[in-house]
Amino acid sequence: MNAKIYYEKDSDINQIKDKTICVLGYGSQGRAHARNLHDSGLDVVVGLREGSKTFAKVEADGLRAAPAQEAADQADIIAFLLPDPSQPEAYETWVKNAKGKGKTLLFAHGFNIHFGQIKADPDMDVIMVAPKGPGKLVRDLYEDGQGVPCLVAIDQDASGSALADALAYAQGIGGTRAGVIETSFKEETETDLFGEQAVICGGISALMKAGFDTLTEAGYAPEMAYFECIHEMKLIVDLVYEGGLEHMRAFISDTAKYGDMSRGPRVINDQVRQEMKKILEEIQGGRFAREWVLENQANRPAYNALLEKEKEHPSKEVGANLREMMGWLK
Repeated sequence: MNAKIYYEKDSDINQIKDKTICVLGYGSQGRAHARNLHDSGLDVVVGLREGSKTFAKVEADGLRAAPAQEAADQADIIAFLLPDPSQPEAYETWVKNAKGKGKTLLFAHGFNIHFGQIKADPDMDVIMVAPKGPGKLVRDLYEDGQGVPCLVAIDQDASGSALADALAYAQGIGGTRAGVIETSFKEETETDLFGEQAVICGGISALMKAGFDTLTEAGYAPEMAYFECIHEMKLIVDLVYEGGLEHMRAFISDTAKYGDMSRGPRVINDQVRQEMKKILEEIQGGRFAREWVLENQANRPAYNALLEKEKEHPSKEVGANLREMMGWLK
């Protein structure tokens, strides 16, 4: 069954006109949300750690900043736009015992709610509004009169108006201009983690490195291997982004198209598909979440070791040298 999609006609920004929205986090998404909400006529305060250098940046953007506890006390809606590992501490420190009852907790990713790292009080609404694009795009399209499609989900509806508030917030950041797709915290979290691990981050980076290694081990120049297996990935992904796989195939040669359709399934074979299913099962069963939470509690030893190992791959140096030739990237 197809998901329900909401548009401008389905939302009313007046639903939250009289509410104060506290944005926790002023990175790519936090800054875009805060600026768009403010420009939509909503009351926004950015909550920051005491002494943060970001106060000046927020004020330069024409927004109001306050210490996080003060901002949470003032707020009716608290938007968690901090990195996932930072959110549970933020909830326990500033939000859990903030002044006022019946606050709304808003997330742009469901990890901490779905996996129980944040357990909201029963009198709180828990909602998600998740733009499907980076913060810069959320801001740029808003300023251009457009919007980035968003996801909306409701985990707790203590007030009875959680969905209406979520859609009003989505309207405030421009999402209803493009469309807001209804989902659940479970579905958004599990599909997002799977996509990152098996395809768009883990899968693609491992595939590119494997292709590079296969060519260089066969005696081909590393520069050629880098161009063919890594650099040109953007050309293909951009075509898919613009119009899907069919659009991409309309722009590549018949030779490439035949190789794509006849050899691709040999790379992504039954063994790979079985491994993808295992990765999904680890996500669904909470194994990955437990591993990541423990990793952060232990100050990320495995994570940091993996980062160091990645720096040793020969494609790193080859790519850096080749990009020096590409003036347009600068």
